[in-house]
Amino acid sequence: MSQHSYQPQEIKRREDKSIRARMLISCPDRAGIVAAVSQFLYEQGANIVQSDQYTMDPEGGMFFMRIEFDLQDLEKRLSSLQEDFTRVSDRFSMRWSIFRAVRRKRIAIFVSKEDHCLLELLWQWQAGDLDADISMVISNHNDMRGLVESFGIPYHHVPVTAETKLEAEAKQRELTAGKIDVIVLARYMQIISPKFIEQYHNRIINIHHSFLPAFVGGKPYQQAYDRGVKLIGATAHYVTDELDGGPIIEQDIQRVSHRDNVNELKRIGRHIERIVLARAVKWHVEDRLLVYQNKTVAFV
Repeated sequence: MSQHSYQPQEIKRREDKSIRARMLISCPDRAGIVAAVSQFLYEQGANIVQSDQYTMDPEGGMFFMRIEFDLQDLEKRLSSLQEDFTRVSDRFSMRWSIFRAVRRKRIAIFVSKEDHCLLELLWQWQAGDLDADISMVISNHNDMRGLVESFGIPYHHVPVTAETKLEAEAKQRELTAGKIDVIVLARYMQIISPKFIEQYHNRIINIHHSFLPAFVGGKPYQQAYDRGVKLIGATAHYVTDELDGGPIIEQDIQRVSHRDNVNELKRIGRHIERIVLARAVKWHVEDRLLVYQNKTVAFV
């Protein structure tokens, strides 16, 4: 056996992403979009390594594109590349963004008392499977402090009551201002205000059981058990002013039967929630999502 062995996460961390960029595009569909983008990147000396596109309707619908490319001296050339690309984007009425792959997104995780979704994100981050930095965890309870700090991640306890909600949110905004790219609500059992949501438009991801809106309110698994459901699941979505009504990112389900009691339904539900949320976060930080109206296009 070789004296030198490398773990998969070590190999991932050694990859050179300094020349890799991702471009997201949405625009009205018409002929020539792919050709124009490809020709532009070719003229810039870029090498396209992955390209995905989707059209809602070739006759007057919307067109979406995600393209990854390598370009030498990307950091120095990015500003001029963006400026030059406006000639293409203006011609096709594009909304577009370019992200450097080396620039890892900074995550703040909000959590209450349930730890399953938080743990999944921490494990994936520790293993190198989540290409982002978990900058902080914010909770309205102190229960998770020891767990989070064992990963070397700052933990902020911000209590929330009906009387202190505005003060608590002001503290949360102070903690995250200028330091965070995306917020993940990992079973955070508080409603986020419209003002906070506006500040992080399409950058707050939530997870909930997929019984909604069938089983609203408390004890959804008890309600589901009483109705004898045959499928349970979870939904990850962007947060909007409409409670649990934002653009859906990912969903999954598992079949259950009359043999599963309430505790078993909860166990199965927790497993689905953690996997679905982790997928949604991974796709977001890898710039795989485009939002149009109240839907997402996920290039995965």
